[in-house]
Amino acid sequence: MTSTTDTITLGGGCFWCLEAVYERVRGVLSVESGYANGQVVNPSYEQVCAGATGHAEVVRVRFDPAQITLREVLEIFFVIHDPTTLNRQGADTGTQYRSGIYFHDPAQAVIAREVMAVVDALHRGRAVTELLPEQNYSRAEDHHQHYFANHPNQGYCEMVVAPKVEKFKKTFAARVTPA
Repeated sequence: MTSTTDTITLGGGCFWCLEAVYERVRGVLSVESGYANGQVVNPSYEQVCAGATGHAEVVRVRFDPAQITLREVLEIFFVIHDPTTLNRQGADTGTQYRSGIYFHDPAQAVIAREVMAVVDALHRGRAVTELLPEQNYSRAEDHHQHYFANHPNQGYCEMVVAPKVEKFKKTFAARVTPA
């Protein structure tokens, strides 16, 4: 019997926040921070932060659909970031911090549209999450991978990332991987 996996790419502000949560989700096999849906090939963090590449900071989430569905992955996504702020998450501002779901096949787009419709209704039509095929993806530099795990006492991690991880743990307790 062969194991199947699925991958979805998500942008919801700083990739450190999303990565820190998804690394703790039961059924998620790997999380990679990167950049997607911009015009520059293989941009650097500095280029993306300058806002001129068009890229979003994203995470590629590879998961086992037998353990967690795409719908569940997206439900977590919409709890751990604010889908109603255009090009902003908290103090992080710029198009690189936009809310986006970047699908890898048309079936993912169908599920994402269904989840997004519910989220938009809950937010009274204010959701601004974009839904596009993943394009021009590149992996972020090594020091951005597993950032929260490697730097839990760094200021941004303590003030911004840790509260998102705690919110995930409280809201989706059954989904938290055992320590």
